[in-house]
Amino acid sequence: MKKFTFLFLTLSLIIGAAVAQNADNKWAIGLGPGLDNNLEKSESNILGDLYLSRYLSPSFDLMLDNRTSWWEDGVEMNNTLLNLRYKLSNGYIFKENSAIQPYLVGGVGYLLDNQESGVNFDGGAGFKVPIGEKTSLFVTGTYVSGIDGTRNAPGGKIDVNDDRMQITSIIEFGLGSAKDSDGDGVKDKKDECPDTPPGVQVDEKGCPLDRDGDGVPDYKDDCPDEAGSAALNGCPDRDGDGIADKDDECPDVPGLAKFNGCPDTDEDGVPDHKDKCPDTPKGCPVDADGCPLDSDGDGVIDCEDKCPQVKGPASNNGCPDWETLSIPAIYFDLNKAVLSDDGKAELDKLADQLIASKEFELVVSGNTCNVGTEEYNMGLSEKRAQAVVKYLLSKGVNNASVGSNNYGETKPAVENSSRDNRKLNRRAEFEVAKVRK
Repeated sequence: MKKFTFLFLTLSLIIGAAVAQNADNKWAIGLGPGLDNNLEKSESNILGDLYLSRYLSPSFDLMLDNRTSWWEDGVEMNNTLLNLRYKLSNGYIFKENSAIQPYLVGGVGYLLDNQESGVNFDGGAGFKVPIGEKTSLFVTGTYVSGIDGTRNAPGGKIDVNDDRMQITSIIEFGLGSAKDSDGDGVKDKKDECPDTPPGVQVDEKGCPLDRDGDGVPDYKDDCPDEAGSAALNGCPDRDGDGIADKDDECPDVPGLAKFNGCPDTDEDGVPDHKDKCPDTPKGCPVDADGCPLDSDGDGVIDCEDKCPQVKGPASNNGCPDWETLSIPAIYFDLNKAVLSDDGKAELDKLADQLIASKEFELVVSGNTCNVGTEEYNMGLSEKRAQAVVKYLLSKGVNNASVGSNNYGETKPAVENSSRDNRKLNRRAEFEVAKVRK
């Protein structure tokens, strides 16, 4: 009895650090009293039970069990058993967290008393009642085989077999602490997500919360209340353009990232929702409103205007129409290259028209009658053409588009058959006279 009392006190010193046995805390120790009934004698006595248990799986524990009992005749029975405990609350038959958890137990051992010893076996059943995180109560009933033999007794030797029934009531303590590697409050044995980052809220399985059920945990989900895709950090994308709705200014129409999810149908660099001219031909330069440029304001856009800096009708591709001027010939006296007053008056009108125009083309040709040599007349015709050009320049006409030709007597207006006809051939006239307003 003293031996059992000593063991009990020793074990009591370590139970303060003990927790229930499980997959994370595989070792446990149990101790407690029991009742030992000798089936042959139909007598009962008190026993002490001490065991060390090793968790193997949700279904099995391995136990090294030592049971000691004392009898009034002075006989001390000591039985050391290697038992296998089969737990019915293994998640297959009953729930692991059942309030009462039944099991079967059995194994082989070595029985020793004051006079006999030998190998024996036991088998039985019991139930476990979890008391708290640190302790559990085990109540077990087992049949224990004895050893056939003889024993000294008052009056002589007697035959015995020591078969017995034993009932024990054991308090078991797990050794060590149940692990919670990620510190989320769910022990590793039940934690389906044992690597959850610190501080992340978890569910009963130890996995990060996912309120919208999209597979992206809340701590990584930029839209925790709307189901989305992992590629967009848990946010939805209704139009499927790869831009999360929360960042998409046009969430119902596929668009471009550079325009915050809005389209640019005509590809002019102005998104449709800001484009006042969404059908601009591709490649045309546009203004801030997305409308094609029309630099000269003639209604023909620059990319279709062959004269983008000069107004002109669409019928002429945006270029102005040329106006042909009707200018009378300027006549000279015989053998002269001096302008008459009438000639100057006509040239004054022409100068006003040219100065008022945007652009013009003017070529003056000089001519003579047939009086004199051909060589002389060629030089005279040049002087007459230059007289007209110089006068126009003197009136402010730009000489960039003014030219002259001289033909002498080679291009008469009429035959040189009379004096009056020869007057008509002494002239300067305009081969090209066009202006653009």
